[in-house]
Amino acid sequence: MKIYSFEEGASESEALLGGKGAGLAEMTRIGMPVPPGFIITTDVCRDYMKRGEKAIDDLDEEILQKIREIERKTGKKFGAPSNPLLVSVRSGAPVSMPGMMDTVLNLGLNDETVKGLIKQTGNERFAYDAYRRLVQMYGRIVLGIPGRMFEERIERHNESSGVSSVIELDAHTLEKMVDEFKELVRKETGKEFPDNPFVQLKTAIGAVFRSWNGKRAKTYRQINKIPDDLGTAVNVQTMVFGNMGPDSGSGVGFTRDPSTGEKKMYGEYLLNSQGEDVVSGSRTPKHIDQLQNDLPSTYKELTRVGETLEKQYKDIQDFEFTIEKGKLYMLQTRTGKRTAQAAVKIAVDMVKEGSIAREEAVMRVESDQLNQLLHRRIDPKAKANTIAEGLPASPGAASGRVIFDTDEAAELGNRGEKVILVRPETTPEDIHGMVAAQGTLTSRGGMTSHAAVVARGMGKPCVCGCSDIRIDLDDERFYTEDFVIKKGEVITLDGGTGRVILGEIPTVEPELSGELVELLKWADEVKTLEVRANTDTPEGATKAREFGAQGIGLCRTERMFNAQDRLPIVQDMILAASERERKEALQKLLPMQRGDFKEVLRVMDGFPVCIRLLDLPLHEFLPRFEDLLVEVTTLRLSGADKKTLEEKEKILKRVRSLREHNPMLGHRGCRLGIFYPEIYEMQTQAIFEAATELCREGVSVELEIMIPLVSEANELRFLREKLEQVAEDVMRKTAVVAKYSFGTMIEVPRAALTANEIAKYAEFFSFGTNDLTQTTWGYSRDDAEAKFLHDYLNKKIVDVNPFEVVDRSGVGKLIKTAIELGKKTRKDLKLGICGEHGGEPNSIEFCHQEGLDYVSCSPFRVPVARLAAAQAKIKWSK
Repeated sequence: MKIYSFEEGASESEALLGGKGAGLAEMTRIGMPVPPGFIITTDVCRDYMKRGEKAIDDLDEEILQKIREIERKTGKKFGAPSNPLLVSVRSGAPVSMPGMMDTVLNLGLNDETVKGLIKQTGNERFAYDAYRRLVQMYGRIVLGIPGRMFEERIERHNESSGVSSVIELDAHTLEKMVDEFKELVRKETGKEFPDNPFVQLKTAIGAVFRSWNGKRAKTYRQINKIPDDLGTAVNVQTMVFGNMGPDSGSGVGFTRDPSTGEKKMYGEYLLNSQGEDVVSGSRTPKHIDQLQNDLPSTYKELTRVGETLEKQYKDIQDFEFTIEKGKLYMLQTRTGKRTAQAAVKIAVDMVKEGSIAREEAVMRVESDQLNQLLHRRIDPKAKANTIAEGLPASPGAASGRVIFDTDEAAELGNRGEKVILVRPETTPEDIHGMVAAQGTLTSRGGMTSHAAVVARGMGKPCVCGCSDIRIDLDDERFYTEDFVIKKGEVITLDGGTGRVILGEIPTVEPELSGELVELLKWADEVKTLEVRANTDTPEGATKAREFGAQGIGLCRTERMFNAQDRLPIVQDMILAASERERKEALQKLLPMQRGDFKEVLRVMDGFPVCIRLLDLPLHEFLPRFEDLLVEVTTLRLSGADKKTLEEKEKILKRVRSLREHNPMLGHRGCRLGIFYPEIYEMQTQAIFEAATELCREGVSVELEIMIPLVSEANELRFLREKLEQVAEDVMRKTAVVAKYSFGTMIEVPRAALTANEIAKYAEFFSFGTNDLTQTTWGYSRDDAEAKFLHDYLNKKIVDVNPFEVVDRSGVGKLIKTAIELGKKTRKDLKLGICGEHGGEPNSIEFCHQEGLDYVSCSPFRVPVARLAAAQAKIKWSK
């Protein structure tokens, strides 16, 4: 079957029927008031991508058969002048996609059937308003005529009639508007607006399928890693009308608050409206609680329906409804998008309510969503000059320069500039600007508008419906009661309160909620992967522990060398003319390094700390060669004193000698340690002196000494023998034994391929996937991401950025090889990953599958990794 009536569908068939179709089928099955209709499957969409209109032409008889079924159920007839049947057409992908085609309403109207609608309803104004909407939607959505062309004509009629909204125009004016809209269609397309209802229906179906490969849909799929071959279903449904007077209306709702997770119905509605009015932002809707006053019996029924839906699906539901002359109709239900805060609270609450089990709660929250909870917020102590307030549509705080043009916001944001996109309202065409911007501000629209929903999904702050501002797109500025904010000025958005603040405001670190602490505790009970943090400061270590890290997987010591109070000493060490001078400088660094290690180890009391010895090339600690060359040349030309010139020339000479064609693959890592063993010896001495002092104080210390960039087993053997002697000497002098092990970072292909040899001298492997990806692909990360990777993704040369997600086909094979070879030599070999991939859920799943002992990531990614590790265990246990 390629077409299913709602009665024939099932909620389990989302891949075939799409999310909307499956929801309509399920609501029909459980007896909810759903207007009859049918679903054209995603199979047809995929066929359409191959054969075009022929795929729809082949379904003519089947579509007509389903229309006849609706006619029997409703007593109306499609295309008949009397008692006409009207339908809507909307997209319905298997996953929710804001980038898909907007709904087309009132299909089936023409100059004859509109008369039948007038007779049927006794409301001429309503009938011509419905006709006006059809031509406007069809022209914009199906034919691609810019929406502003229709809006300009509406505004002219509003002004000449002395009204503020189209809903106040009379029947005669709306009839004239229909003719004007048809003339606009003729002018812009060279064709007449189709009067044949069946042609209207088929072309709208084709438009839905074409929208699957539209620019905004492709952008959304790329951002959210949605496969291109899913396709979309099409839902054809009997029209019910919310614009038939004060006892009619339309709205959208959630069974719980999608921003906070509070167990309370949440949503918005408009009386005397059709559904697009609510979500378009063209009118500011009412909060759903007010429906108790406007239509109390309908509100009561809607509450009952919401409870039934949540009981059926055991999750928050996002639904759309229409009220026609006091009767409630349900048009859609789907699993509701929610903020991370709401996702966590709903999952934990539903466990406590007995609706779902703990493991289900752990799987319910998308691990990447937790990033939203770890974002900074406005510092409550900061003085904030609030210039306007709107609706708190998506939590978080962001500052940036005001930009009004979506394309410009996308261009600047993608260059790394911080911008705030400001629009009257957003549409799916604006998604590329919203992605690149720090946050979005709109003057119209509610909490369920496009801007709000998309921003929440991305975890970016958004303030919607800010009627305190007036936007002038032509002059690129917006006005408040007391301020004029021009393009380029900086504002701050507080998505949690709805405030718009002048200038950049300080923010503070996030805190873990009680529900998140509980959810992560459940995750810890399930997962088998340890989660560590990459950090090299006591502050970072403290934050890591606060977020539940079980140790440090990467402590980069070169960052300690860069501190301002010791950089001059480091430079003296590099510029030393002899080994003796170099050791003198290193002795000055020794107590500093000892103090660094001591504080980090103290914070990690009882947890392992993996310390990587110096990895950077030495020239990284000196001024840039080009800058020095200019400085020396200037000094020579200016006749500077001889001593100053000689000092600068000495540094220049040393920098020149250290320069390399490719420093990443040059004299760094273990190669540096072999050439200058005194550097690693000083670091090892500092580590063990710190450890033994702490042991005396009763602190539990577990050291892992990582030797970086090993590609040959003998490199590790040579260094381990020297450094182990230093460690033993310190412990013998202090009469304290600290628990320690030596290992290496696997970050070049040869190390992975000779892991059996390397494991003779390594008690642990830590996969440095950043460099392993660079050396495996032959890509410089910075150059690839700046120059061509984005284009590769767009052209589908690669599916994902290999620097974001572990490349299982290449890098993954090397990791698997290294594990297998290493374990053959040393069965108790400890295995971890410390590249940025250690905080990415897909990569964490790979690590679980391959039997690693731990992943390590930045402190703020630790909660994400804990949840992702548990989800990987649950998924693969099943």
